[in-house]
Amino acid sequence: MRLMPKVLPSKNGFTLVELLIVMSIIGVLATLIIGSFASSQIRGRDAQRKSDLKQIGGALELFYGDHGQYPGSDGSGKIMACPFSASGSSACTWGTGELSDTKTTYFKVVPGDPSTGTNYFYRTVDPPTNQKYQIYARLENTQDKQIIVTSYLCGSKNCNFALTSANTKPNE
Repeated sequence: MRLMPKVLPSKNGFTLVELLIVMSIIGVLATLIIGSFASSQIRGRDAQRKSDLKQIGGALELFYGDHGQYPGSDGSGKIMACPFSASGSSACTWGTGELSDTKTTYFKVVPGDPSTGTNYFYRTVDPPTNQKYQIYARLENTQDKQIIVTSYLCGSKNCNFALTSANTKPNE
């Protein structure tokens, strides 16, 4: 009589514990990746805001060179130069409008904040001579080293970053 070898049941598939461990690891990795991605998006939008303000500042300096003053502000944070005219200027809407006078286009389209519901805020410090300006934005990264405290509104929240003419300060 010949003995038959004992057949063990085959082990195809994974146990519940193995599946739970793999799912937990995937969940932790996904959380880390999504968190990094969101942080990168915030930093990217803040970099865009800083770049926009620097470009607007450059255009305002060119305007000053041509007119001996910066364009006025309308009180609600808009630049009064879309277009600029000695007899009366129109307010620039952030994200649209051409910052210009009868001879020069300083900005084809005035930049707007990359987030919806948020605007930049522009003001002249010493109207009507308009020898000083301040431009404000709202940064999303509250850990940014350039954050300041202001009472000006960039949309529904206070602005917390500023660029100014060389002869003034953000909170002057």
